[in-house]
Amino acid sequence: MLSMFVDFISYALIEMADLDFERPIIELQKKIEELKSFASVRRVDLSVEIKTLEEKLNKLRKEIYKNLTAWQKVQIARHPQRPYSLDYINLIASGFIELHGDRLFGDDKAIISGFAKIDDFKVLIIAQQKGRDLKENIMRNFGCAHPEGFRKSIRLMRLAARSNLPIVVFIDTPGAYPGIGAEERGQAQAIAYNLREMVRIDVPIIVIVIGEGGSGGALGIGVGDRVCILENAYYSVISPEGCAAILWKSSRKAPEAAEALKLTASDLLKEGLVDEIISEPLGGAHNNPQSTAKNIKQVITKYLKESIKIPKDKLLQDRYEKFRRVGRIESSENPS
Repeated sequence: MLSMFVDFISYALIEMADLDFERPIIELQKKIEELKSFASVRRVDLSVEIKTLEEKLNKLRKEIYKNLTAWQKVQIARHPQRPYSLDYINLIASGFIELHGDRLFGDDKAIISGFAKIDDFKVLIIAQQKGRDLKENIMRNFGCAHPEGFRKSIRLMRLAARSNLPIVVFIDTPGAYPGIGAEERGQAQAIAYNLREMVRIDVPIIVIVIGEGGSGGALGIGVGDRVCILENAYYSVISPEGCAAILWKSSRKAPEAAEALKLTASDLLKEGLVDEIISEPLGGAHNNPQSTAKNIKQVITKYLKESIKIPKDKLLQDRYEKFRRVGRIESSENPS
């Protein structure tokens, strides 16, 4: 429980921090803007100097972003300007109608859900949502769902199944909320229940990890026929800070933990934990949300076209086997 609180607090602090590895880029951008302003005010031609600096900036960007460490990718996944679920919903879907409540306790604003259209497909969207400022983050609980959020999700997934509508899930959470109230209302049971029931939902489920994919908070709505991840997102059993707090008793070891956890998109694809990596603009999705949304939409529609043709019994069997393979170890040693 202590490590989960470390995750939650560390997330809130890191969200407000600058990305150290981006500072050379930011400084060069400022120099270019200053030159442009100076040239405009003094009416002098500095186009050659500006072009030289812009070429240097492009080269520097490519060099930095093509060689990111696992921890640096975690930082990009948490970038405060990174698009959140509602941003993507507004860009790729139409007619979104949000539905509320778990019919047991209340409405969890960390998880939004509702019906919408993506191209010609009518779908149910389940999405974890963070806030842009402190007030909104408090309302959204920093994207950390309570039990009622997971119960709302499964309630509406069943409704979608009865209506024969596919489900699209956006994951972006540091983890399920670890507070006493959440535990008292059955946090672990709510997540476990969703894991069992999502395997039985007999309509296509497409899961997209758009930012953070933290522990059971992500997996509680993350059982799908296709699991995809944005290039700079991560998906892990625990946050790097939480892992470092357990293994090294210090969250300062988070960069080492991030490497050990193999949580990046490329690591997850190699291990067969995700089905596809969705590309982002150079530097992260926040540099061009429209382009990223277009890439996400293409992947969603591609898999929807494939999934709706699969018989329901095969769809469920394939989904079950997909998650049974997670963590499987094969040995070439002969039994004695």
